[in-house]
Formats: sequence, structure tokens, C-alpha cells
Amino acid sequence: MTRHTISATPTQPIEGQKPGTSGLRKKAKVFANAPYLENFIQATFDALGGVEGKTLVLGGDGRWFGVEAAQIILKMAAANGAERVIVGQGAWLSTPAASHLIRLRGADGGLILSASHNPGGPEEDFGVKYNMANGGPAPESVTDAIFARTKDITQYFVLDCADADLQTCGEVQMGGMTVEVVDPVHAYADLMETLFDFNVLKGAFKSGFKMRMDSMCAITGPYAREIFENRLGAASGTVVHGDPLPDFGGMHPDPNPTWAHELMAEMMGADAPDFGAASDGDGDRNMVLGAGCYVSPSDSLAVLAANAHLAKGYAQGLKGVARSMPTSAAVDRVAQAKGLTCYETPTGWKFFGNLLDAGHVTLCGEESFGTGSDHVREKDGLWAVLMWLNILVSTGKSVSQLLEDHWKTYGRNYYSRHDFEALPIDQANSLMGDLRAKLAELKGQQIGDLVVADADDFAYLDPVDGSKSQSQGLRILFEGGSRIVLRLSGTGTEGATLRLYLERYVGPEGDLSLDPQLALKPMIDAAEMLAEITKRTGRVAPDVIT
Repeated sequence: MTRHTISATPTQPIEGQKPGTSGLRKKAKVFANAPYLENFIQATFDALGGVEGKTLVLGGDGRWFGVEAAQIILKMAAANGAERVIVGQGAWLSTPAASHLIRLRGADGGLILSASHNPGGPEEDFGVKYNMANGGPAPESVTDAIFARTKDITQYFVLDCADADLQTCGEVQMGGMTVEVVDPVHAYADLMETLFDFNVLKGAFKSGFKMRMDSMCAITGPYAREIFENRLGAASGTVVHGDPLPDFGGMHPDPNPTWAHELMAEMMGADAPDFGAASDGDGDRNMVLGAGCYVSPSDSLAVLAANAHLAKGYAQGLKGVARSMPTSAAVDRVAQAKGLTCYETPTGWKFFGNLLDAGHVTLCGEESFGTGSDHVREKDGLWAVLMWLNILVSTGKSVSQLLEDHWKTYGRNYYSRHDFEALPIDQANSLMGDLRAKLAELKGQQIGDLVVADADDFAYLDPVDGSKSQSQGLRILFEGGSRIVLRLSGTGTEGATLRLYLERYVGPEGDLSLDPQLALKPMIDAAEMLAEITKRTGRVAPDVIT
């Protein structure tokens, strides 16, 4: 076996795109066009101070080019002197399972091959991200170092050897490095058994409880079948779209009402099961529903915080809770009632990771269908589904009853997110820049029927490491507790996605049964007056409403 040193071209890996905590995302064929992936992986290894003698975890969501990418990374890790790489069988690992495996095995970090909820296939998206030894996404200091290294990289190293057998569990040698192929599911499923009483949940299915789990032809299919059908005894067929496919069967694996439309139709139909759920491409997001009832991510986080003590792993209560800034303040009201500290962070799981590592919080969540706890350092879609299942079984209530009772206790935060996708980047930046320039003069102004109480560009001072994050989203707060938030998302591979968040609070004594879009109409109108989204982009409606 020969260790090759191959020339690399500076800046080629990312062409000016800085990798974030969600990693680097591009079209799959860009990654497949050597040496794009190779340059980025070498830059990552270099930025980490090398991987000689280290143990890494490797796996992904099964999308197109995942197996090929895994083989390239293994040969590069071997050439760079890594001691061991633990890889999921078939190059499969959900993101939360990878986080758990890093922590369980005491690995130095891991590489996750995924573009999360983005579509897969030869013409679609691919991504790579690095997670640290705590199991969480790399912080800005590391992604900044990777970015800097891509600007001056001149070579990468790769071992000239045969591909590893990734279909058979066991150990094989690749040069001086051990490749350990492991079952991607069982360690994660075992972890779930420590957090939830599987005997109680099994009894519910035996007594006739019915659910539907839509894995959207993505990575959680094998996990969901093992947990719900094999370990909990749910009926065969409870898990649909359960086979991970390189193109996700043509589905867009984003668990929201727009893309999970088959599940939505079933749950809103006459013969809906008791509980419905979906997860995304890499398994870190979730959507939950009841018969005739959709649960917004913000309400989901609040309900889980209010009822977490019903689950075995959280019987002693929560240390604290955290939410991303765009997420509604519904969980804040639960925290206040329970005497818990509630942290408001920028979007990005790394901020939660610091709080979790420091023991400040147990539960955290964001508005984009991501919820998690201190069991891993990633959001975790199946964990959230199991937490909801546990609460439903423990209380004997339906999903709609749980929501109604929650609102009668804490009030309701009417909430929605409007996504305007694939906008020209210059257009999106101009819109945000012009609105940012207006913020200082908005206080006290009347916008339609609303009066602005305050407006700012959200900044966050991390209570753990003292770092400060600026320009995390534009907030316009109105008198009475309503607000709108605008920010640009970095999760796409084409153009920019403008996310508009709308929120209105109604107390327990108010009307809790309004249609959310109707309840939010004053905020929708105010957002158009302030940002002129339709006028400036030509978009008469959002691409996705959640």
C-alpha cells in the first residue's frame, strides 16, 4: 500500500462558501468531482491539527455518493495516520446516532455525510460536517480554521489500497489503520431504552394504540423499524417509507406539512391513527401529529418541557431549557412556571452544546423541527417522537387534548414560519441590509394596527465560553408580545432562503382556537410593510409555510 501526496488547489473546496455548523453543502456532483471532497477533507484534518493516532466515527444518511465518499475519507484518514475509524454498516449513521457513537466510544470526533433535509440524488445535494469529541457540531473556531486552510492548501494524502468492505460488521485493516464496521442502529436503540420505559410503551401498542411513522425513504427507517416494530411491538407497516434510498425515493426529506404531505393527508383523514410522526434525511428533525391535529415545533418544545418528567430518563426534572431565538416563547412560559432558567440562543446546535456540556440545560429546541436533550449533542428526531409517545401513553390523552390543556394552562403562542427559497443572494442581502438600517428608528412607530416596542439585530453572549455572536436575525417586537423575525438561512445549496417568523401571544383566557395564519394576519401585513418582500422579490406567497 502506498501513501500518495497529491497536489491541491487553494480555495477549490468551497469557492468562498464558509462551512457552518451544518457543514459544507453543495450539489452532489460537485463533491463527486475529484478533488473537491479530497481538498475539503484534508483541510479539515489539517485544521484539527492532524488526525494521527486518533479515532474517528464516520457515516451518513444513505444519500447518493455517500458510500463513495466514505471510501475516500477512509483512505485519507489512513494516509493521515488515524488509528481507527468506526463506520456504520453500509456507511449509514443517523446524525444523532453518530453523536451518540462518538460519545459512547470516546472518539476524537466524527464525519457525517449528509445534507440534512435537502433532497438527494445525482442532481441534488450532498454535505459533509465534522463533529467534535463531545458529539456536537464543530464550533466557529474550528469551521473558521477549516475555511482558512482551504485558502492555502497545496496537497492532500490518500492511501492507494482496495476499498473496505462496509457491508460486513467487524474489523479490517487499511494500512496501519483499523476500520471497524458496526451496526448503525443497535447502540442508539439501546440508548433510547435507558430513557423511556419500553415495557409501558409496548403495553400501549398491545392494547391497540396505533401510530404512523414516515421515515421519508431516509436514514431513520431502520432505526424506526427496530424501535417501534421490533422492540415496542407496533404493527408491521407502522413505519412507512422505511428503506433509505440514494435519492430518497424522489421525496424531499423535510418533515413539514408541505413535504410530508402523504402523512398529513392520512392524519387529517377519517381513519387517522392515534399518533403520526416524520423525520428528515439524517434523522435529526421531527414532525408530530395527532388525528386531525398538527403540532408546531414551538408548541412541541413547550409540551415536552412541561411533561418531560413523565419519561423515565427525566423523572428527576429538568436542569433548564433553551430555545433558538426564532423559536416562539411558548417554552419560556413553561420555564417560568416551573422555576427553570430559559436561554435564548442563536440558531445552531453548537450553542445548545455549550449549555448542555456545562450542565445548564437538559432540554433544547429550535423552530425548524429540531428538538433534543442532554443524551446526545445533536437534535434528535426519533427521540422527540418517543418523548411524545411516552407522554401520550402516560397521560392517556390524545395529541389535541394535550395541546388544548397546555394552552389553557400557559396560553397560546400563535406562530408560523414563511420561507422564501432560492432568492438571488444579492437581492436577499439587500433586503436584509435595508431593513437592518431602519431598526434604530422603528421604536414607537405604528405599523398597521401594531406599535413597535423595540427592534434589534440579535446578538448573543455565550454564558459558558464568553464568546459573542453578532447579527443573528432581525427582531421587531410589538406592544402586547407579538413579534416578527427575519433571517437568512444557510442550509440550502442554491441562492438564499429568507425565513420570516411570526408570533402572537394569547393568554389562557383568550381565543385559543383561531387559525394560525388568520391570527397572525396583522404580523404578516406588518412584515410586508417593513421589508417589502413581495415588492422586492416578486414572490406573492412563501414557498413553504409551517
